[in-house]
Amino acid sequence: MQRIRVIDSHTAGEPTRVVVNGAPDLGGGDMGERRARLLESSAFRQAVIGEPRGSDVLVGAVLSDGVDAASAASVVYFDAAGCLYMCGHGTIGVAVTLGYLGRIGAGRHQLDTPAGPVAVEYDGAHTVTIHNVSSYRPAAGKGVSVRVPGYGRLSGDVAWGGNWFFITAEHGQELELANAPALTNFALAVRGALQRAGVRGDGGEAVDHVELVGPARRADADARSFVLCPSGAYDRSPCGTGTSAKMACLHADGHLQPGETWRQESVVGGLFEGSFQPDPQGGEAILPRITGEAYLTADATLLLDDADPFHDGLPRQVTAG
Repeated sequence: MQRIRVIDSHTAGEPTRVVVNGAPDLGGGDMGERRARLLESSAFRQAVIGEPRGSDVLVGAVLSDGVDAASAASVVYFDAAGCLYMCGHGTIGVAVTLGYLGRIGAGRHQLDTPAGPVAVEYDGAHTVTIHNVSSYRPAAGKGVSVRVPGYGRLSGDVAWGGNWFFITAEHGQELELANAPALTNFALAVRGALQRAGVRGDGGEAVDHVELVGPARRADADARSFVLCPSGAYDRSPCGTGTSAKMACLHADGHLQPGETWRQESVVGGLFEGSFQPDPQGGEAILPRITGEAYLTADATLLLDDADPFHDGLPRQVTAG
């Protein structure tokens, strides 16, 4: 009987499962090498976050020693589709989890991620501010147009916020929770169209997140978003890396200035507060700050019985666009 200790939390409704004990040894090396090792452990990843112990909505996180001696930990995020480079809501959840475990206290701490080092400011309870990786819209990322079968042609921006996003407000969809199945199908169709058209991020990376933007419902928000994740599930939170990518586009278009606040609302009504400073490396890249809250939901032990025919979870149905 294999035992895996996990701490579950949610950030604005989006769950994070941090593996405390029982994960594969990711070894030393840089974060790219650690991410590659976790990618090789597909049975472990599916057992931890797939059915029957989890769902496609879950985002997992494996902790290891920091690459930088000054870092509190290194973290590799994963979902049902593979491993992420960065996860905003997950980083907020990880910080609160590390606080619960007594590994950090209130204050500023650094985490190593495959996207780069990320600083977090933790209030000692539920609120965390992420200092995210440099975010930007490449020169070829503005006004990307694709034809989506069944929906027509639409345009949007391709931008990096720790993951690659296609962001569009020209979708003609009502961003309401009751429409989540239709919104998911639409976003999957958009992602499929992007793949067929060969739209990629810098270095040929897949644009695996689709962000639909529309008017806010909350009086304290600037916009509402619906974000499709690589797993095919939608983000219940406003998406930290998606908010970063959106702010990068707003800044590039002259609609958001350094120090100004951008409040992004999710389709379920949660809120992230963002702002940024220019990246000192130059260009239109920004260094985003994202603030949100996470709450613990479980301190549990997953059991993997060798006699269980679904020891490694149920076979995953691949969701296509």
